[in-house]
Amino acid sequence: QVELTELGGGLVQAGESLTLSCTTPVPNFSNYAMAWFRQTPRDERVFVAGISRNGASTKHADSAKGRFTISRDNVKNWMYLRMDNLRVEDTATYFCGARFDHRQTWWNDLMEYWGKGTLVTVSS
Repeated sequence: QVELTELGGGLVQAGESLTLSCTTPVPNFSNYAMAWFRQTPRDERVFVAGISRNGASTKHADSAKGRFTISRDNVKNWMYLRMDNLRVEDTATYFCGARFDHRQTWWNDLMEYWGKGTLVTVSS
């Protein structure tokens, strides 16, 4: 089991920025592909952005392209989601996901492990 903890959610106004963080105590963090998903009470959990185990390969959902940036620090065991120009429709609970992966490129949006989520609320 991989324990994931998300930090950084909160209330912001539309147009503002917010950075989410995810950390895990696993000793081999660089063996895991990581991703951010989000979910509202009425919708299923959807993919936002993913990053390969070495950070060289990323994928962003269409809703995130140009506004959100995923990154990671394999030395400190952290993953980040920088969110700029936030919109009201970005309001959701954001989840950190992890998948043990042998590949160095992003190839699959499916995750094995999940954090408990952090709530982001964007007001107009």
